[in-house]
Amino acid sequence: MDKMRILMVGLLALGACSTDPALDNGGGNVASGSAAGSATTNANAELEHCSSPLGTVEIDEDETAPWYAQLAQYQLPSTIPLLRLFVQQSNCFVIVDRGNALANELNEQQLNQSGELRRGSRMQIGQMVSADYTITPSINFSQQGGSGLGAGLAYVPEFGGLLSAVAGSLTSNAASTTLLLIDNRSTVQIAAAQGSAHNFDIGGIGALVGMAGGGGVGGYSTTPEGKIVTAAFMDSYNQMVDSLRGYQAQTVAGGLGAGGTLGVQGGIAAAK
Repeated sequence: MDKMRILMVGLLALGACSTDPALDNGGGNVASGSAAGSATTNANAELEHCSSPLGTVEIDEDETAPWYAQLAQYQLPSTIPLLRLFVQQSNCFVIVDRGNALANELNEQQLNQSGELRRGSRMQIGQMVSADYTITPSINFSQQGGSGLGAGLAYVPEFGGLLSAVAGSLTSNAASTTLLLIDNRSTVQIAAAQGSAHNFDIGGIGALVGMAGGGGVGGYSTTPEGKIVTAAFMDSYNQMVDSLRGYQAQTVAGGLGAGGTLGVQGGIAAAK
């Protein structure tokens, strides 16, 4: 019985937390630190970095997309602050705000025009910086499913297969994220990148305790979805930055938007 108690204590401790999320390529995942201009403090070492910015960028979420509604289900806020941290720490783009900061700027302009602001406030028009690009994020939350790792836990001869309840409920949790980079002047898509991350948690602890006579604990089902999403976005962003290092603009004979080379009968580009 002493062995049983020791085993139960160990399993309950394991059930109290899930493993840290990991990028599917094996890297780290934590968003940390700060950024001020091009200076960065305590940034994750896994985050890609650029020697100089490639341009200015705004980040825009599609609030009508199904994935955006799922954020509330997992008690997750907007992804924009997280992505802004990644982008500024990487020094690959300069961020411009087209949300509340834009509304505040327009309000200050109105106050200036009304004469309410002090002289010398320097709020004259023509100072706003254009956004060269837009980054658009999306998330795909995967449902829990068997991980295939249960067999290693199930074989405990001393307890006659008692761990099968835990082994059967070891689950994998994952999220994949996509980032699109759009040129605002032409609306041409410059880059697209998908990343993913996963972690594992152990459920069924309540059922196991019930079998052992403990009772009253309940099943373990909480997973750190926010950390998984963070890891997946870092993976996406890193892959996008890596591809941009070798960027070559796509070219079309005759010029972009001039009819294309796949002609149709009666069209500008003749059918072949």
